This record gives sequence, C-alpha cells and structure tokens, in this order.
Amino acid sequence: MRCEICHKTKMTGNNVSHSKRRTKTTFVANVHQKTLFHNGQNIRIKVCTRCLRSVHKSRRVARSLAAL
Repeated sequence: MRCEICHKTKMTGNNVSHSKRRTKTTFVANVHQKTLFHNGQNIRIKVCTRCLRSVHKSRRVARSLAAL
C-alpha cells in the first residue's frame, strides 16, 4: 500500500547476516486505512503512521488533505 499524504511505499534492500551473506528483502511501510474528519466530512485514506502522528500533533497536513 501507499501513503496518500507522503507517498511512502515499499523499498527493497538486503538482509545481512553475521557472515555478511546478503539476501533480498522488501521493507513495507506501516500504512493503515483511517477515517479522518476534514471540512465537515469523513474521508477514508491510507496513511502511514508517521503522517498520522503529524496530523494529530499539527494541522499543517490539512493542506495535503485538501489536495485529495
């Protein structure tokens, strides 16, 4: 899934063991589907936990939500 505010998606990389052997892995963003109250109506968006924290701490993200 993809965050609709910051567009964070999954990334690929390597797991590195103690013997330095590398195996491919994917790192998935912590994205949840939440219902937020914006401009008098409820909207359901997919949002990562970092953006959800920013929404609760500050209302600056309202500009990002207005673009939806």
